[in-house]
Amino acid sequence: MITVLDYGLGNVAAFVNIYKRLNLPVEVAATASQLANAKKIILPGVGAFDWAMTRLNESGMRACLDDLVMLKKKPVLGVCVGMQMMAKKSDEGKLPGLGWIDAEVKRFDETGFSQQTHLPHMGWNDVKPLSSACLFKGMHSPRFYFLHSYYFASANPDDVLGVTDYNGSFTSVARSGNVFGTQFHPEKSHQCGISLLKNFAEL
Repeated sequence: MITVLDYGLGNVAAFVNIYKRLNLPVEVAATASQLANAKKIILPGVGAFDWAMTRLNESGMRACLDDLVMLKKKPVLGVCVGMQMMAKKSDEGKLPGLGWIDAEVKRFDETGFSQQTHLPHMGWNDVKPLSSACLFKGMHSPRFYFLHSYYFASANPDDVLGVTDYNGSFTSVARSGNVFGTQFHPEKSHQCGISLLKNFAEL
């Protein structure tokens, strides 16, 4: 069973629709009681870091979520801002992140771009898997849809599962134990995204 966290942000319906088309069991949790028995969790996210953290903290699900992920070691997949929230902090805001992965979220340095107005990083881009197992099982030359101006900077290179080039390489997929994150939106990435979400469900 996949549980999609609904704390007011993210493309919740898109994840649900994909799993229903795959004939895989899926549910939505908007309260701690609905979340309590989750086996695998998707943490979606859109918008600004502090706003997302505030919505999650005020949802009543934060303590239950931390317990499931950090103590019970349930697999969790953070998407876009959902991934960034898994870091310790972000250049975009002042609130602390979840701290599930030893990482910080940093803004792309626009001074390095050859032309002006390169942010946000928006549209389709390649992802280079650093492991063909796990989320990338069965994929060849995967491409995904991105929309972001900040990137996930892992302190531990072993936590980097995939990279993407945008005026230099950045972490587009991370993993630390049972905690996974994608900077791109698999729910908007057609067949590659569907395959990745299916792989997560089958972990």
